[in-house]
Amino acid sequence: MSTENEGNEGTTVPSVPSVPSAPPVPAAAPEGVPQAPSAPPADAPTAPIPAATHQEGTEPPAGHEQYPYAPPSPQQPPAGSAAWPPPPPAVPAYADGGNPPAWGAPAPSQPEPPRKRRANGLIAAVAVAALVAGGIGGSLGYWAADSSDSGSSSGSTTIAASNSPKDFKREAGTVAGVAAGALPSVVTIDAQSGDGEGGTGTGFVYDKEGHILTNNHVVASAADSGRLTATFSDGKKYDAEVVGRAQGYDVAVLKLTSPPEGLTPLPLGDSDKVAVGDSTIAIGAPFGLSNTVTTGIISAKNRPVASGDGSSNKNSYMSALQTDASINPGNSGGPLLDAGGAVIGINSAIQSTSGGGVGQSQAGSIGLGFAIPVNQAKNVAEQLIKTGQPVYPVIGATVTMEEKTGGAVISDEGAGGTSAVTPDGPAAKAGLKAGDVITRFNDTVVDSGPTLIGEIWTHEPGDKVTLTYERDGRTATAELTLGERKGDS
Repeated sequence: MSTENEGNEGTTVPSVPSVPSAPPVPAAAPEGVPQAPSAPPADAPTAPIPAATHQEGTEPPAGHEQYPYAPPSPQQPPAGSAAWPPPPPAVPAYADGGNPPAWGAPAPSQPEPPRKRRANGLIAAVAVAALVAGGIGGSLGYWAADSSDSGSSSGSTTIAASNSPKDFKREAGTVAGVAAGALPSVVTIDAQSGDGEGGTGTGFVYDKEGHILTNNHVVASAADSGRLTATFSDGKKYDAEVVGRAQGYDVAVLKLTSPPEGLTPLPLGDSDKVAVGDSTIAIGAPFGLSNTVTTGIISAKNRPVASGDGSSNKNSYMSALQTDASINPGNSGGPLLDAGGAVIGINSAIQSTSGGGVGQSQAGSIGLGFAIPVNQAKNVAEQLIKTGQPVYPVIGATVTMEEKTGGAVISDEGAGGTSAVTPDGPAAKAGLKAGDVITRFNDTVVDSGPTLIGEIWTHEPGDKVTLTYERDGRTATAELTLGERKGDS
């Protein structure tokens, strides 16, 4: 599992490359594609050719030009108009290189009787029209309008759409409607450390006072010495400063130093009520591409995730919302919205296929993104705004971080040789000892230490919980009240 570390995402978006002097040669047609048949017999049925299959550079099938079509009298094209059928579309320079067959190839030496020739000529003309509809649609439209005009030889008919694109309105419940409402409250964060290194992440407006909620790992490199800026979707940029950071939760709160008037906080949803299959909308700046909107669903809940900030050996733990919405480096700290536009999580980590080799530290989305549930993030944010430091609920015991241990194993000793079970702490009062294997936290199965920590941190100090544990092959339960730890240690 890897965090979307923003440490090397500060590279600017590359400019659009210049147009090459010689256009690229297109790939050859896949094998098995039928080629255009030769001229069909006069009495053979001809299948209509759908105009939707038109490809740029497609050559008209041989034989379709042998029976030129003349519009029936009296409706003749206006004087000076092009002969029917019209000239062929120009073959692009990047076509397959062969010369197309001459338009209007000579008719066979023994044409069919006139009646059949006229019928097949009409079919051929329709087929040709279908192939080149994109090039002659305007001409046909003008010819029809002009021929229906009552004797007028000048002027034209213009048909306009009922609404221009700028007048289109999107319903509030659509993805476009949700995005339009949320984007003005989402910011792209640029974090520049004191040594010039930096990266890009995302955040969103938390309140009208100018607080911005984001990930700790987005701002960690510039928190102590550096510069932080927040750019809104309208391009306006503001300086920001760190109010507080919670490394363990991977949550940080910034404040705009001179916030603009009329800030609109994003509404917060209830992450406890989210169900697997619910629609999701993620907004962020993947690889520096600001104001990017992607969609998906909640693909799992309560997913234990341990992720690093890339600048220390400390991990963050969460019982995450899993989504298949496309999330990439730079989406970190951005909102994960429900279908109504309410924030249900903070996009924080992605599962990566990277092997950790050079140039593989940040892979793209594979459809496994993880977000901190907003109920937890809100509690952390309020604490940071109030005191500037995080508060963590604890059980008063040190557990191993190995995976696939069948539970959270209480270590033989704590950090620095201290006792693994804090004297007079919650676990000690509940009778837990070193070597006990915790297998359940309330009703949630615990399969490792990170899973237990992630579950504990979804609660608050003072909450009463039930632990199920194994000792010497026997299963027992213990009820305890969560203690607290202030600050990151």
